[in-house]
Amino acid sequence: MQVEALYQDIILDHYKNPHGKGLREPFEAEVYHVNPTCGDEVTLRVHLEGEGADARVADVSYDSMGCSISQASASVMYDLVHGKTVKEALRLHDEFLTLMQSKGQLEPDEDVLEDGIAFAGVSKYPARIKCALLSWMAWKDATAKAQVDQPNGAGTLDVSGTTTAAGAEDHPGDHTGDEDNDEKGAGR
Repeated sequence: MQVEALYQDIILDHYKNPHGKGLREPFEAEVYHVNPTCGDEVTLRVHLEGEGADARVADVSYDSMGCSISQASASVMYDLVHGKTVKEALRLHDEFLTLMQSKGQLEPDEDVLEDGIAFAGVSKYPARIKCALLSWMAWKDATAKAQVDQPNGAGTLDVSGTTTAAGAEDHPGDHTGDEDNDEKGAGR
């Protein structure tokens, strides 16, 4: 039980002291995602330097509102992907998605997910998984949109290594509320 208390403290710390919060410029793409189940919302911007999978995530900025889980997850996501290449950040996205789909059965790798391991307990509660994934799905969507919109970009590298248009693939547990996204949401 001490581990669960530590995880709760990590989530509360990121909730109270969010990293990367606040919309900033420059950015190549902005998306808006909402979790209609509980009302969590995020507007997220991505600034990339370079092209393709080797582009570096120079900045991720966001404005969000919602529960402590969604807010803390956005902060953790910022810490994990900021400064990484798109390829590295997509691997982290996959690791976090796998953790969230594990139903509490996966022992997360702290060396890979850092503070993201705090969400291991969240994966036991299906209604909370959507909260934890909201900013991650928005980041992936914005990154895909930024890469498609590059002057020399022919598409974006998704997690399976295939070229898609603006993250068109669908993931189990994806909760972005497509029907509820406004036009900024770069429809998935």
